[in-house]
Amino acid sequence: MLLAMDIGNTNTTIGIFEGKTLVATFRMTTKQQRTSDEFGIDLCSLLEHNKIDRDTITAVVTASVVPDVMYSLNRALAKYLSLTAVNVEYGVETGIIIKTNNPEQVGADRIVDAVAAYEIYGGPVLIIDFGTATTYDVINEKGEFIAGITAPGIQTSADALSAKAAKLPRIEIAKPDSILAKDTVTSMQAGLVYGQIGQTEYIVNQIKKELGLDTIKVIATGGLGVLLAHETECIDYYDANLTLEGMRLIYEKQGKRD
Repeated sequence: MLLAMDIGNTNTTIGIFEGKTLVATFRMTTKQQRTSDEFGIDLCSLLEHNKIDRDTITAVVTASVVPDVMYSLNRALAKYLSLTAVNVEYGVETGIIIKTNNPEQVGADRIVDAVAAYEIYGGPVLIIDFGTATTYDVINEKGEFIAGITAPGIQTSADALSAKAAKLPRIEIAKPDSILAKDTVTSMQAGLVYGQIGQTEYIVNQIKKELGLDTIKVIATGGLGVLLAHETECIDYYDANLTLEGMRLIYEKQGKRD
């Protein structure tokens, strides 16, 4: 089985593939001060809890936007699973050509999303990933990554509000019944959620306008994507496992099967 690890700024999402089938997913927090033994023990505990024998894991693929954790993680994979990971990074065969000014600066998470969206949904395609940052990436009909937009994620914005304003509390990200809020919590929820919807619709429409493509497919992913995808008609599909599927596809493009 293939172990896929998407190491994000906030959480690490883990998927287990048996062939092309995703059989399990789980998450752990991304801690920069985690030792290789802590990584290994936590990972093995999660596998055991999900009734997956670690001896059945025969390959690992990782995509990370947090370089500082990779040394400990790779040591943990070697020590606890006896495996060396395929790390998604600039120069790895993906099937996507990056046409931006600095291709090596495009994050691994954006690359794997692009691969999955293009292969599953075809091009041209726009991928919106609602994570720590909200990213918008455009892949044309030739499979070329031609543009990317980055904005603060909705949870990041909420954290900034509560951290910078003494009287604003930490809140659950949820859509209130009305934008006409009558208390502090719902006023923050309204600003964050309706604000994100408005941002999403404007950016999508502007991308379509500048490309001259009204029919580009729009795919949403990311933890909070499910909340936003159902609140606007500008998103065509929500795919919770897009990133993990992209990692599997990239692993297979290295001439490997598992």
